[in-house]
Amino acid sequence: MRVSNVKKVRADAHQPTYSFVDIFAGCGGLSLGLMQAGWKGLFAVEHDANAFQTLHDNLIAPEARFQFAWPDWLSKTANDVAELLKSQRQRLAAYAGKVDMLVGGPPCQGFSSAGKRNPNDPRNRLVEQYLEFVHLLEPRVVLIENVRGITTDFDDSSSDGGKLNYAQWIIKALGRNYDVSTKMLDTSSFGVPQKRHRFFIVGFRKGSGIEPLQLFNAVERDRQTFLRHKNISSVPVSSKAAISDLEVSRNGKIPSRDSPGFQDIAYQGPLTAYQTLMNDGWVGIPPDTRLARHRPEIAARFGKIIDLCHADGRLNVSLSSEIKASFGLKKSAIRVLDPNLPSPTVTSMPDDLIHYSEPRALCVRENARLQSFPDWFAFKGKYTTGGERRKTEVPRFTQVANAVPPLVAEAIGLTIAKLLREGGKPAYLTMEKPHRVSPEIQEAQP
Repeated sequence: MRVSNVKKVRADAHQPTYSFVDIFAGCGGLSLGLMQAGWKGLFAVEHDANAFQTLHDNLIAPEARFQFAWPDWLSKTANDVAELLKSQRQRLAAYAGKVDMLVGGPPCQGFSSAGKRNPNDPRNRLVEQYLEFVHLLEPRVVLIENVRGITTDFDDSSSDGGKLNYAQWIIKALGRNYDVSTKMLDTSSFGVPQKRHRFFIVGFRKGSGIEPLQLFNAVERDRQTFLRHKNISSVPVSSKAAISDLEVSRNGKIPSRDSPGFQDIAYQGPLTAYQTLMNDGWVGIPPDTRLARHRPEIAARFGKIIDLCHADGRLNVSLSSEIKASFGLKKSAIRVLDPNLPSPTVTSMPDDLIHYSEPRALCVRENARLQSFPDWFAFKGKYTTGGERRKTEVPRFTQVANAVPPLVAEAIGLTIAKLLREGGKPAYLTMEKPHRVSPEIQEAQP
């Protein structure tokens, strides 16, 4: 249950409230972090129904702790970015110069080194739709988050030199009207209990008075103050410090609250400072603690793998060829968590990570803890899916894996707001229109 006396969180009345729009919003990790930093969300765009339902229930619904200032003209449903650019172009153009920041993380599967990197993957073209939004909204700041793979070259026979680098293309496209800086950030340095490297591109509109490299220098300078404010005494935060209060051996089980035939982890309360931060006033059992139904032989196998990995010192890394051969395993991504270190990057596959001491995969809530989502943030839709449906459905495990960790978004949001207050020019700046993306967005070539 939610704490009955929790009030909606508002920005400090003595500080200016800055606004943002989030496209390719996913379940809302980036939006949540910005709202926690005092930013005002105007609206968000996400095409997947499951992910949007999560975003809606946590950040749009009347009872939500944080709320977007949603416009009447935009339906509170899943929307496709390309379709919105066509059907609501005039409405979007009306925001020109009135939005402080446009944020987004275009889906990264086509860039990820974990999959087949394909320059022709249509998901790569979604960055062009982001730039089309930049053209229409003319925000003071643009912020893009993506995987490390966006910074490396694709083999592409249609490009000069036979190579295509999407990060460099984005930077060049923004550079006409924005001072752009980039940084690869390790999320564990912000208190996220996960060794996750993500690439950030930030542009401040020319004439803002903010130097290109100023942001990330300021983010690093403000980081220790941010951690102290969050009562995170040291980084990195370990996996055990993040999820030990959810161990079944401590809490026991109850019948699942939303999946008949399954069991949920019961809950007795936080044990560490990080767990208290994530618990964030929640009373009772957090959502999304449903356990996987492992067959007895699978649980026994997990138990042996855990013991072998602890004995061999192979925690947080893929199983050795000897261990895989001994169990007849072909999958190489299975890793046992190291309780004393941050987790590896959380993925959309629920059996990629095995608990450090219990013979099971992690539940959605444990993955959410590793991503720094508070316990009141409930995920919606299917828990997982498989096969070809992975290309079209975004279930709960995938929503968590695809999200920007809210702690990182909050830290960056606080620093950007500070820079805007100290060095930005609040008045609308006349500027040359950015380079326009072809109207045929899906077919446009960088």
